[in-house]
Amino acid sequence: MKLLSKILYETLNNLNYPNSEIIIEIPKNNNFGDYSTNLALILSKKIKKNPINIAKDITNHIQSLSKKELKKISIAGPGFINFTFSDNFYYRNLLNVIDNPKYGKIEQKKSKTALVEFVSANPTGPLTVGHGRGAVLGDTISNILEWNGYEVVREYYFNNAGKQMRVLGESVASRYEQIYNKESKFPDYGYQGEYIKDIAKLIATKYNDNFLNDDQNQIFKKSAENFVFQDIKKTLKKIKIKFDSFFNEDDLYTSGAIKKILSNLKRKNIIYEKDGATWFNAKSINREQDKVLVKSSGEPTYRLPDVAYHKDKFNRKFDLIVDIFGADHSDTYPDVMALIKSLDCDIDKMKVIIHQFVTILENGEKVKMSTRKANFITLEELCDEVGEDVLRYFFIMRGANTHLNFDIGLAKNESDENPVFYLQYAYARICNILKKSTEFEYRLNEFDDLKLLSSNVEKEILRKIQQFPDLITQIGQVLEPQILANYLQSLASLFHKFYANNKVISENEELSFARLKLICGIKIVLKNGLDILGINAPKKM
Repeated sequence: MKLLSKILYETLNNLNYPNSEIIIEIPKNNNFGDYSTNLALILSKKIKKNPINIAKDITNHIQSLSKKELKKISIAGPGFINFTFSDNFYYRNLLNVIDNPKYGKIEQKKSKTALVEFVSANPTGPLTVGHGRGAVLGDTISNILEWNGYEVVREYYFNNAGKQMRVLGESVASRYEQIYNKESKFPDYGYQGEYIKDIAKLIATKYNDNFLNDDQNQIFKKSAENFVFQDIKKTLKKIKIKFDSFFNEDDLYTSGAIKKILSNLKRKNIIYEKDGATWFNAKSINREQDKVLVKSSGEPTYRLPDVAYHKDKFNRKFDLIVDIFGADHSDTYPDVMALIKSLDCDIDKMKVIIHQFVTILENGEKVKMSTRKANFITLEELCDEVGEDVLRYFFIMRGANTHLNFDIGLAKNESDENPVFYLQYAYARICNILKKSTEFEYRLNEFDDLKLLSSNVEKEILRKIQQFPDLITQIGQVLEPQILANYLQSLASLFHKFYANNKVISENEELSFARLKLICGIKIVLKNGLDILGINAPKKM
C-alpha cells in the first residue's frame, strides 16, 4: 500500500533507523487490522535491538503525526505492527473508484517496454491444450504489464528450422505419394494426424502428380508450414490472442546471427571442438555438464538458435523480457540463460516462467494426448466445447508451476460451482440492479455521504475494493495471474453475500444511494479484473 509505505519510510528517516525493505501484508484475520508489517523484526536483525521496542518507536511516532486516515495502530506477537484505516478513508476511496473507470491502472509519462514471448509452438500440428495454457498465461501477463504502465510487444518465435520441420515435410510427402498409390515408407516418428492428409490433398489438387518423383522438393515442408501456421493463428484468434510480432528461426541463419554467436563464444573460450561437434564448456558458464551446440553433422542443437534469438531480444533494448515456456524446457533454459549471460547480457532484465502440463479430465478419466500419434484434443476443440471465457479462466486459475487438471464437466457446468459463471453472474446481477434503478442514476452525484455503509460485509467490500491497485502492482512484479483470479472470486463472494442479506434499493433513500455507489465500485473492479484476464463481462445472463 503506497500511503502506508510512504508513512513508514518517513518514520524510519525521522527516527534515524536504517532504510529497509518494507513488506506490507493483508492479515487473514480482520482482528489484526487492515494491513500488517514485520518491519520491526527486520530492523531488529540489522541494529540488534528488541523488535518490540522498535515497534513501539514506530507506532508512537506515527501516532504523533495524527494521520487522519489511520484509525488504530497496534503491536502483536514478537513485533508485528498492525494498521486499521478509518471508515472515511475507505468512503473517499470508493468515490475515487466511481470517478475512475480504469481504477487500478498505472499511467506512466514515459512507458517502460516489455517483450513477452509465448506459445512459440513448432508449426508441426494444431495447438494442444498445453500450448493453450502458455498462450493464455502469456496474454494475461502482457495485459498485467500494460496495466502497470508497460508498452508490451507480444512475440511468437516461429520454429521453422530443424529436424521436426523436415519430418513434417516427409510426412506430407508420404501421404501425397499414397494418394497416387505409389509405395511409400512413412518416416519414423512421422506426424500421423488427419491434417497431414489434408495438406497432401491440397498439394495434389494444386499440382496434380508433378512432385511424385522429386524427393528434394521443398513444397511439402513449405505447404505444411503455411497450413499449420494459419491454423495456429485461427485458433489463437478464437481465444482472443493476437501477436504484435512473429520472429522466424530461419532469419537467425540467413542473417548470420548463428555464426556470430559461435564466433563470440569461441572468442570467450566458452566452446570447443570434440568428435567433430561443437560443445560448450560448462565450467566456464557455471553449469554442471558440457553440452553439444553443433552436431558432427553440422546441424545446430536447439540451444544455439535459442541463444541467438535471445541475444537479438537484448539488442532490441527492452526494459523487461519475459519468456513463457512449457515444462519440457525446464532442463534446457538454464543453459541458454548462462550462455546469454556470458555474452554480456543483463539477465536481471529477464524473467522465465515455466508452466506445468495440463491433464484433460472427462467423466473423471484422463484423456491421453500425443501430437505425432494424433489422438489428442486440440486447443480449438476444447475451446469449442467449453467456450473461450471458461478456457482462459481455467488456464490461469492455478499457479503456472502447478500441474493443471482441466475438468471438462466443471467447465461446462453453468452453476455457482463454475468459477467463471460465478464471476460473470455477479457482474451481470449488478448491471441488472443498476438498470432497474435508472431513475436514481442522474441523482447519484448528489449523495457523497457513505456513512450508512456500516455493516461488516459492506466494510469488507470497501476494504477489498481498496486493495485492487496494490494487487495489480504486486502481480506486475511476480507475474502470477492466479492471484487476480483468486481476488476476483473473493470480491464476487462478498457481493453475493451482501446481496443475499441486504436490499440495495429500499425506502431509505440515503442508504439506497450509498449501496448503489458500493455496487458501482464492485462493478468497476470486476470489469477491470475480467478485462485483464481477457474474459467477457456480460451485462445479462
